[in-house]
Amino acid sequence: MTKKCFKCGEVKPLSEFYKDRRMNDGHLGKCKDCTRLDAKENRWAHHDRYMEYERRRRGSKSRMRQRSACTQRWRRSNPEKRKAQRIVERAIAAGELKRQSCEECGEPRSHAHHDDYSDPLDVRWLCASHHTRHHAAERF
Repeated sequence: MTKKCFKCGEVKPLSEFYKDRRMNDGHLGKCKDCTRLDAKENRWAHHDRYMEYERRRRGSKSRMRQRSACTQRWRRSNPEKRKAQRIVERAIAAGELKRQSCEECGEPRSHAHHDDYSDPLDVRWLCASHHTRHHAAERF
């Protein structure tokens, strides 16, 4: 099935139109290319407003730089730990390792905790609060 874009006037297959259940045929009246172009132009036309929104949402740039600098320092001073983190991230992305629920409380959002960084795929799954508690208990 085809449809004519009201913006560029080209007749294109329905797969070239975004779905919109408010329309009679279930697809937006302008093609994906025209929609993307309009969105890009709108973003540039209202760039200041979008940037202000982003600043309010994320906080000041200096705070972001401080966080980033802190992260960079940690990564430089803990290369073995960072390497283990990266191996786990890649294994999860490749489907070789499956994220589990927290072994303490069953929370589905969990962190991979390494008891031994020399074996990076041997992890325990802990939620953020139990992970923090575990490390705090290790310190004392």
